[in-house]
Amino acid sequence: MNGISISYEDAGTGPVVVMVMGTGSPGRVWKAHQQPALIRAGHRVITFDNRGIAPSSECAEGFTLDDMVADTAALIDYLGVGPVAVIGTSLGARIVQELALARPDLVRCAAMIATYGRSGTMQTAISAGERELIDRDITLPDAYHAAITAHLNLSPHTLVDDAQARDWLDIIEFSGQARSPGVRAQLQLHDGEADRLEAYRAVRCPVLVIGFADDRTLPPHLAREVADAIDGAEYQEVARAGHYGYLEQPDEVNRLLIDFLGRALA
Repeated sequence: MNGISISYEDAGTGPVVVMVMGTGSPGRVWKAHQQPALIRAGHRVITFDNRGIAPSSECAEGFTLDDMVADTAALIDYLGVGPVAVIGTSLGARIVQELALARPDLVRCAAMIATYGRSGTMQTAISAGERELIDRDITLPDAYHAAITAHLNLSPHTLVDDAQARDWLDIIEFSGQARSPGVRAQLQLHDGEADRLEAYRAVRCPVLVIGFADDRTLPPHLAREVADAIDGAEYQEVARAGHYGYLEQPDEVNRLLIDFLGRALA
């Protein structure tokens, strides 16, 4: 597809939902909570590894957001399932927003989780720092990397519990530090990202935007801006959740998604 390989998984039966993951993460992350819940709710769920994440093509020479949007469209076309419901988180949500503009024929409805239409000052600085660490070949101590990752992506309500904090630190440390050329190419997408809020006023499909109240990586006001830009979009904010809110508060996120899909696909 699009001259590259895309690794995907197709499970369940019913109305099709395509799920798009964020920067540096494989599609299998959805399998922890969202994919099985959507299958139980009667959906056919397609998850995949974005360009840059092996075993999909890493494309270390670099690529654009438009390339990733085209990959998602090509997968839907290849499977012959459009129009579909599309769900994305973080960079994946940005891809979903752009897909709804570029290929409205493929998008029946869309849910954007922990999303953004523009990069704030803090988000730009953090992304630049992540790229510089890789470019300077600096590897943080694993325990410190886990602590910083947890601080940026989890709610203080989670981390105040020492047992929960320890479990998360162990999971993050065990997962390692993704430093592949493909991940570096994904991080480059965040350099000089355009403000797309005005463009999103042209999105016409039913839309749900979910923000996480304690998200330090992409604060909820950025998600609300996207909802405000799209006529008729529904905004929901999940309490006690950071950027990984779909993992921290999966029951609430799943409830919101299943309710939205039930209404949008009826």
